Amino acid sequence: MTAIPTDDRSSSGPARDERPGVVQQAGEQLGSLLALAVVSLLVGAASGLVGACFRLSLEWAERRREALIHWAHGESPGGFLLVPVTCATATAVAAWLVRRFSPHASGSGIPHVEAVLNGELPPAPFRLVPVKFLGGVLAIGSGQALGREGPSVQMAASLAHFLGKVSRRTWADCRVLMAAGAGAGLATAFNAPIAGAVFVLEELVRRFETRIAIAALGASATALWVARLLLGDTPEFRVEPLPPPGSEGLVLFVVLGVVAGLVAVAYNRALLGAIAGANRLQRWPVELRAALVGAAVGVLAWFAPELVGGGESLTQRTLSGKVMLSVLPLVFLLRFGLGAVSYAIRTPGGLFAPLLVLGAQLGLLFGALCRVVFPDLDMPPEAFAVVGMAAFFTGVVRAPVTGIVLIIEMTASFPMLLPMVGACFTALLVPTHLGNAPIYDSLRERPAPGENDKKSSVAAPTI
Repeated sequence: MTAIPTDDRSSSGPARDERPGVVQQAGEQLGSLLALAVVSLLVGAASGLVGACFRLSLEWAERRREALIHWAHGESPGGFLLVPVTCATATAVAAWLVRRFSPHASGSGIPHVEAVLNGELPPAPFRLVPVKFLGGVLAIGSGQALGREGPSVQMAASLAHFLGKVSRRTWADCRVLMAAGAGAGLATAFNAPIAGAVFVLEELVRRFETRIAIAALGASATALWVARLLLGDTPEFRVEPLPPPGSEGLVLFVVLGVVAGLVAVAYNRALLGAIAGANRLQRWPVELRAALVGAAVGVLAWFAPELVGGGESLTQRTLSGKVMLSVLPLVFLLRFGLGAVSYAIRTPGGLFAPLLVLGAQLGLLFGALCRVVFPDLDMPPEAFAVVGMAAFFTGVVRAPVTGIVLIIEMTASFPMLLPMVGACFTALLVPTHLGNAPIYDSLRERPAPGENDKKSSVAAPTI
């Protein structure tokens, strides 16, 4: 009789070694994950410290700009020339720093981070961090309509890569740390830890990876803990409590999303058109182009100082309803054009903050119009301004979850969650249906000039 085989692992040598091998491998994976988590906490702390210092430096630069304008108004006619000359000089120096030391530091930096994470470009040298920091302070501080979040994201990602190399992590782990650092940078820029982690998964890597999620949450948490020691823990914007909308109001928010999606398409085209126009002036030194734009911004700052810069104070006044509706369309058009031109000269600065200004203004205009057409509407225009920020952000970037979470964290307007979902649905649908690409996808195809901008054929850089 033939014996029936049994599954007695104790009687077989190879079978005996199989289970200990699996246990050993699992233990190594757990140890690697714990080490990665520890380094991600260090990445978050460093990102929070640098991001907080960057914010404080920007606030200092903006106060100096405002003080200069106030003083110059009493020194006519020489004072009128002093402001444009100062703004032009600061912008030109920022452009020179980028051209001379780190071409990858131009613009937002988020497209560069995405390209590195996708293996399309090698990581930039560490000198990007001081160039981005100083160049961002000069460009945004001189009045360019650029946001602090782009530099914060790129500097944090570069710091994460540096710490990964120092701790002898593999490229796979360094990639995770760079993504986590980028999220920590966004969290620090806007005091929004959950949005920072969501941004990593939705925009940077565009898929859920457990290791990246763990590292992103850890880095964002420690980044905010460190940053709040220096910046405080209040929400970014102060918004009066808003009532949840009725069924009629929800329909209007969906319509607002359609409008935001159409305007987002126009903004993306304007931004890319401005970049194309600047590229046609390659015969002019980049510093000269930057100086001309800086001088124009200085003239605008002389007449309307509240319209230049990143626009956080302008967004706050819009959300509070403390703006003149009669001039709001003109202000919207000025900021619309200023944002595109400011980004085209490739000085360091992001897109998010200018997008929030435009979204809030668009929403407030739409809400005011709704109150005229529907006098019995019980929703204040400020509610449309809050939702407009998320909808316009979604239309431009195509990251609706990041937009919704970011605005809720920045305004603490939780009753607006359902209107935001409806508005972001149509704001995402309209530009996608029209075939308009997300802005960071388009910008990633337009790398900054420089010899290091050639795309690498190596998917995983050597560490």
